[in-house]
Amino acid sequence: MIQIYHNPRCGKSREGLALVEQSGKPFEVILYLKDTPTLEELEVLVSKLKVAPIDLIRQKEKIWVEAFKGKSYSDKELLEIMVSHPILIERPIVVNNNKAVIGRPPSTIIDCI
Repeated sequence: MIQIYHNPRCGKSREGLALVEQSGKPFEVILYLKDTPTLEELEVLVSKLKVAPIDLIRQKEKIWVEAFKGKSYSDKELLEIMVSHPILIERPIVVNNNKAVIGRPPSTIIDCI
């Protein structure tokens, strides 16, 4: 089943959700700000996305700029930061079996669904 990590307050995330809905395929919406992924779940996501943890972080978010920017972190520390501050997780993320994409731009989602 398709999963979309979604933030309803984000325009790009809403666009991504619309594309998933239009596919007509069954899907699950994960409101990751309320149902924060665990460290292990983020490790799986990073693996499926084929990106480094830093690539999954919204580096312009206020919390990142004020508390974390300019410092050096291990991959595990970056994942722990995202678990503690899920607002830093890039969105939307669409997962379809072993494929996953960050929906920026939202059109990249089409290749995953």
